[in-house]
Amino acid sequence: MTARRDAVRDALARSEGFRSAQDIYATLRADGSKIGLTTVYRALQAMSDAGQVDVLRTDDGEAVYRACRTDEHHHHLVCRECGRTVEVEGPAVERWAEAIGAEHGFTGVTHTVEIFGVCPPCTAAKS
Repeated sequence: MTARRDAVRDALARSEGFRSAQDIYATLRADGSKIGLTTVYRALQAMSDAGQVDVLRTDDGEAVYRACRTDEHHHHLVCRECGRTVEVEGPAVERWAEAIGAEHGFTGVTHTVEIFGVCPPCTAAKS
């Protein structure tokens, strides 16, 4: 599994934005890998559990993956057109999440925030 997980990790590392498991699978197969789709899903899940990949859900509910650029907690600004992704910090979001949790008596609060928009190159291409 380690060699296959490394292949999935390498495919993600070569990518700019978030990619679906099917897209990663297609890339690996095109490169000559004999990896199966189920193995890609398992590798992605293991890397997600280990905090090695970022995961978000598209508007269609599909999980897409991206190699983490940092070990620190962060959020993403994602272009709806091309998928370009920028990792951003959100101290105000962190304070808000803690405050909301405390207000309702919750402890150990975690959160995920993804911000979607259109990046400058895609906006310029529309003009």
